[in-house]
Amino acid sequence: MFRPYEIFIGLRYTRAKRRNHFISFISLISILGIALGVTALITVLSVMNGFEGELRTRILGMAAHVIVSGPPEGMAGWQVLAREVAGTPHVIGTAPFVRQEAMLTHGQTVSGAVLRGILPDREPHVSTIHAHMVQGSLEALRPGRYGIVLGRDLALALGCQPGDRVTVISPQARLTPAGYLPRLRRFTVVGIFEVGMYEYDRGVALVHLADAQRLFHLGERVSGLRLRLDDLFLAPRVVEALRERLPPDLQVVDWTRQHANFFRAIRTEKRVMFVILTLIVAVAVFNIVSTLVMVVTDKQADIAILRTLGATPRSIMGIFIVQGLVIGLSGTLLGGVGGVLLALNVETLVPAIEHFFHVQFLPADVYYISELPSELHWSDVWKISGMAFFLTLLATLYPAWRASRTQPAEALRYE
Repeated sequence: MFRPYEIFIGLRYTRAKRRNHFISFISLISILGIALGVTALITVLSVMNGFEGELRTRILGMAAHVIVSGPPEGMAGWQVLAREVAGTPHVIGTAPFVRQEAMLTHGQTVSGAVLRGILPDREPHVSTIHAHMVQGSLEALRPGRYGIVLGRDLALALGCQPGDRVTVISPQARLTPAGYLPRLRRFTVVGIFEVGMYEYDRGVALVHLADAQRLFHLGERVSGLRLRLDDLFLAPRVVEALRERLPPDLQVVDWTRQHANFFRAIRTEKRVMFVILTLIVAVAVFNIVSTLVMVVTDKQADIAILRTLGATPRSIMGIFIVQGLVIGLSGTLLGGVGGVLLALNVETLVPAIEHFFHVQFLPADVYYISELPSELHWSDVWKISGMAFFLTLLATLYPAWRASRTQPAEALRYE
């Protein structure tokens, strides 16, 4: 614990003598440097948390928490399997699907897409696609009507609107007297969705399950079952339970496996950004070292007088530690408040800047997300603030130790 006079003198020494304002300027630069580093760290980590959460939400809005898939030729008896899987703890929704890659043509335009066959009445149990319909609805997909729902960017690429007809070409060929010809079927566009993720808006088309089964000659078979859980982070545990209950010819994977590299890359990038931005704080900490060294030199006579009055080397050391901690605490508090305010208002500030300068920071055709989300975690705030304060404490030790080693006779020799 610091003695009262150590705190008083340390606070007094935070301001240099009138004849030497350069030290005060360096102290101010140190405070601003720490504040800038803490603000940048909190803001960047909040934005990356927002990206991770937004990507997870959008991916799992189209993908499933768990997928049970059969052999390449398809899986029969999905109704029985769905009832069995529905009894598994934490499973709150099931829906069958057919998934194949296909070519879509409209006029002279051709585009590849993933064609997914769904049941419109069961799809809302496992995805949020129904909440992202901008035109039409999933209920317009009826068996035998050959309707199709396109992603918004896919519809723009094909140049079609609801009511237009597109031709779906399957890569599976059929033998005819004229040779092998691809299977094709004309579908009517009955809806357009937009989930805000270019990968899905540009590359996914939805049809009724029965129409997909006829197009790909699957009969009553499906590609698999999609499952929704009450807690998506329990997916690995549910997968292990299902593997013990289901036949070995069925493959069970969860979203953490399907997108493992993607989310692992985000976490790695967060760690790297934390280390890189910590260097900003480290630069400010070096400024504290230089500031305190200059203060020690400037206060040599004062230190010597304090020693002759009975101050111990430990007290002298405490005085300069207090001075360094005041600088560090001021910068940390200023940066923490600035970082929290900036992180909470990023989603408002960035669109305003884009509108003012007529620029777009995240083009939708380049990035997964065209908006800049932010998700503030208070644990990050405490971790960053604690790290900055700890580095400040370390920076004060050497100058304070050097001050405590001052010899009164040597310091007052030329006074």
